[in-house]
Amino acid sequence: MRFSPDIPLRSAIVDGTALHYQEAGDGPALLLVHGSLCDCRYWQAQIGPFARTYRVIAPSLRHYWPGGPQADTPFSIATHADELAALLAELQIPRAHVLGHSRGARVALALALQHPSRVAGLVLADPSAQWRDAAAAPVSPALAQARAALDRGDPEAALGGFVDAVNGANTWSRMVEGFKRMARDNAGTLPLQVVEPSAPLDADAVKALTQAVLLVGGAQGPARYAQAQDKLQALLPAARRVVIDGAAHGMNLAKPHSFNTAVLDFLRDLAT
Repeated sequence: MRFSPDIPLRSAIVDGTALHYQEAGDGPALLLVHGSLCDCRYWQAQIGPFARTYRVIAPSLRHYWPGGPQADTPFSIATHADELAALLAELQIPRAHVLGHSRGARVALALALQHPSRVAGLVLADPSAQWRDAAAAPVSPALAQARAALDRGDPEAALGGFVDAVNGANTWSRMVEGFKRMARDNAGTLPLQVVEPSAPLDADAVKALTQAVLLVGGAQGPARYAQAQDKLQALLPAARRVVIDGAAHGMNLAKPHSFNTAVLDFLRDLAT
C-alpha cells in the first residue's frame, strides 16, 4: 500500500469549517468513504484506477486526519452522512455513486437513507450494522480496551488491539508502515468512537432503498461482517454480492485488483 502526494489534498467549507478530500478524474461522481482509524489516504489503491472513468472524491471524515478531533462537532454516523451530503452540494455534485468500507460503509448506507436523492449506486464493503429490532449492542470490547490503553498512555497497544479485533489476530504486526502511520494519525478518534451514539438500522427503511447495491466481503474476514451482509441481502434481494478470495476485512488493500474489478464491473452495469 502506497501513500503519495500525487493527488493533492483539497478542502471545502462544510458547516463552517474545512473538510479535506482528494479528487481525481472526470465523469460520473464516485464518493469513497473510509472506516475507523483511516482517512482519504486509505483509498490510494483505488483512486487512480477509478479516476480513469469517474470523478473520484475521497474525503477524510470530520475528526480524522488532517483535521483532527473537534470537541464542538458531534462524532456520529448521522452527522458524517449529513456532512458528506453537504460536501457533494458544495462541490456541485447532485448525485454520486458511493463506496464505503467498514464503518464507512455504514456511513454510506446512512447517506443513502438520509439523503436518497444524492446516492446513485451504493457499494458496501464489509458494512458494520446494528438493527433496531435487536438487543442493544454493548460497547465493543475492542473499543473499550483501546480506550483503556489510550488512557494509560499506550497508543500502540490501543491501535494494535483494535485493528486485530476488527481484522483478525496479528494483523497489526503485519501491516505496512503506511497503514500504521495513518492509524496513528487517527488514534484520537478512538475515544470518540467509544462514546458514539448507536445508530441502529430500521429494516423497513433498508427495504425501501431504491439504489442498486453491491455487497463486498473478504473470504477470510471475521464472520460478523458476512452475517451483516446476509441480513442486508435478505432485505435487498436484488443486491449483488461479491466475495474477494484471499482477503480479510481490508480486501481493497490485500487484493486491490480483484476489489477494483468488482466495483467497476458493478458500476459499469449500472450505466448500461
